[in-house]
Amino acid sequence: MKLKTISELPECRLLVEGSPDREISKVFCCDLLSIAMSRIPGGSVWVTVMGNKNTLAVATLMDVPCIVLAEGISPDQGMISKAEEEGIAIYTTELPVFDIALKIHEAGIS
Repeated sequence: MKLKTISELPECRLLVEGSPDREISKVFCCDLLSIAMSRIPGGSVWVTVMGNKNTLAVATLMDVPCIVLAEGISPDQGMISKAEEEGIAIYTTELPVFDIALKIHEAGIS
């Protein structure tokens, strides 16, 4: 599935575009940065409630092209600036973590 497919989900609001044609292979849900850093597969959509620059650092390190902030979490300005610099997409949604992860998976991740 292409990253831009997430933009088609009415529950998601795009904040930083990233690389819309990048292929996404998995959805990963985790709020502990240390766990994410050791287990998130590259090419994943990362669903979390951690809306800060440290999340972006882990995403960059692990080659994660997209972060979806669930539960109505808004990113801080440092996160937005760093995402634009690194080319990482950021979406936000009011849905709980599990619900949005399931919708993304159903949208086309095989």
